[in-house]
Amino acid sequence: MDNMNLNKHISGQFNAELESVRNQVLVMGGLVEQQLTDAIAAIHDQDLDAARKIVANDHKVNAMEVAIDEECTRIIAKRQPTASDLRLVMAIIKTITDLERIGDVADKIARMLTDNANKPQPPLVSLENMGRRTIKMLHDVLDAFARMDLDAALAVYKEDDKVDREYESIIRELMTYMMEDPRTIPQVLNVLWAARAIERVGDRCQHICEYIVYYVKGKDVRHTKADDLGTLLGKG
Repeated sequence: MDNMNLNKHISGQFNAELESVRNQVLVMGGLVEQQLTDAIAAIHDQDLDAARKIVANDHKVNAMEVAIDEECTRIIAKRQPTASDLRLVMAIIKTITDLERIGDVADKIARMLTDNANKPQPPLVSLENMGRRTIKMLHDVLDAFARMDLDAALAVYKEDDKVDREYESIIRELMTYMMEDPRTIPQVLNVLWAARAIERVGDRCQHICEYIVYYVKGKDVRHTKADDLGTLLGKG
């Protein structure tokens, strides 16, 4: 925890508790990243076995969220943290909520694949490309969280603009596909939903960036544009 510049406490146990709960977030994040990676790969390969495994593992993500949330509640009740310690606990609580919802995206993509097995599918190349970009955002934001690195968080925050542009391109592509062959509309609607869900992963990575800023700077920067955030942090 030294590299996070956390306050040292008279109680070494308190330090250990904060370190433990932070590490649990990173373990949860690693599992969520793997789930999302497997889901995007399953889209590419139309791999139903992989999709079923993703669905089966979703409960692990949910259980981690509950366990970490309970530990944070216990720390607040027992230690009554203040200042940066309280900000860290609050950042963790918010981060695990976003991680769990990213896990839900992987689960729902996997269910979409199993529910629509053997049905004709629209081209999914663009969806896979956007998925890989969001996976990298998730990986990078978890690394930024581990180090509470403002520069890294800001870089991830700015990447979401590229995800948004890819999403808009996918929408246009799929609309054209539906118009050319109306019989594909049910399948295209499923892909549209998946595209929107993947786009939201980018938004949730931005949220985690905001929690990093909140911990380090004590500033609530929710709903801030990327350029404005850079200026606010003196990095514009």
